[in-house]
Amino acid sequence: MKILIVDDDQALCRSLQVPLGLKGHEVHMALSGQEGIAEAAEFRPQVVFLDINLPDQSGLETLPGILELPCEPTVVIMTGESDNLIAVQAMRSGAFDYLRKPLEIDDIYTMLARVASHRGHEADLATACAASGSQGAQSSMVGTHPDIIDLHKKIGLLSRSKVTVLIQGESGTGKELAARILHDARDPDKPFVDINCSAVVATLLESEFFGHEKGAFTGADRLKIGKLEYAGEGTVFFDEIGDMPLGLQGKILRVLQEGEFVRVGGLESIPFRARFVSATHWDLEKLVQEGKFRKDLFYRIAVSTLYLPPLRERRQDIPLLVDVLLKKIARQLQCPLPSISEEAMQKLMSHAWPGNVRELENVLTRSVALATDSVLTAAEVCLEQSHRDHAGPVQEAPVTLAEAEKRHVELTLNQLQWNITKTAKQLAVSPTTLRKKIADYNIVNPCRQG
Repeated sequence: MKILIVDDDQALCRSLQVPLGLKGHEVHMALSGQEGIAEAAEFRPQVVFLDINLPDQSGLETLPGILELPCEPTVVIMTGESDNLIAVQAMRSGAFDYLRKPLEIDDIYTMLARVASHRGHEADLATACAASGSQGAQSSMVGTHPDIIDLHKKIGLLSRSKVTVLIQGESGTGKELAARILHDARDPDKPFVDINCSAVVATLLESEFFGHEKGAFTGADRLKIGKLEYAGEGTVFFDEIGDMPLGLQGKILRVLQEGEFVRVGGLESIPFRARFVSATHWDLEKLVQEGKFRKDLFYRIAVSTLYLPPLRERRQDIPLLVDVLLKKIARQLQCPLPSISEEAMQKLMSHAWPGNVRELENVLTRSVALATDSVLTAAEVCLEQSHRDHAGPVQEAPVTLAEAEKRHVELTLNQLQWNITKTAKQLAVSPTTLRKKIADYNIVNPCRQG
């Protein structure tokens, strides 16, 4: 396979060029964006590994010039940045996938296998659907867990059209944030209308959604524009749609089927032009079976789905989240930015987090407000209130972070029956790194003991 690596880190380029060459690939290098476009035009590669931070222009600025070439290369973005919005922008702009540095050669081999399958059996959707320019979202979901990276990739792909999207996940995982990222990736200058189906009085929902004409009912002393109409060509987000009354579900279904609605007490049809995004913590398929949610509406809203993992399944992201949340809390409380002790971090890492990221933010806010020093101690990170609010088992805090990592690696290995490939993907490391950790921590496969 003909491969081009565009990165100003010459040592990294060589570290990839040599092993790939030994595998029979023809590998060229370019150290800047413009050099990469010129080299790709002449070399005609099948695959381009493109860095985001280049000396002359960003990789996102370089990407369109590479995708427009007649050779139609498959482009994989590389970056050491922690900003997940790069993944959204890259996928929206036509990239095939996205790799985070530091790179492992096993990651490259796995990616090349996927590219070969993609080019051999599918049209290059990334190139065919490449969008010209993107304003990007204004906020991102923090995390390096594979599920969070994949979430941003899917959002980037979904932002190319106005397909209906259902976001699923436990309370507190950030479903509204995911909806806003999706909206901002395509229509940042258009309205984002949030409707919480569990927070509005059921008798007022219809007027809230569709609006009403003057005199439509007692108290309707003027015409009111509903949220569906106000959304225009933006996004309407139905949060906790599983709580919507059955009678209203039928009316929302008609809006999606017909692409229009009528104000309460009105006769004129109004076109519905917004993207429809919904979210729920309920198992909607189970609600359908119980007769609490319409089956036909479920299929209408679940054209494409996004899943947000609970915090307990991505504990590796807790330190990143703590850093971001402490900065946010310090701004809100107008106090100096606190740091957190190792023991306090261990306490956070070992908690079950039934309330997910929202619970973590509440715990940190309470801790900062009651702190007597610039360093949060384990004693000041109070989880007792959280325990009362969310009954559930809490793991015993390990002595060190190394012990916490060992326990997490061992637990994940056992849960996945010691499948190295699956475990490495779940832990967001390469198989080589995982094997090294198994050796370093002397972790033993229980099935092979005795």
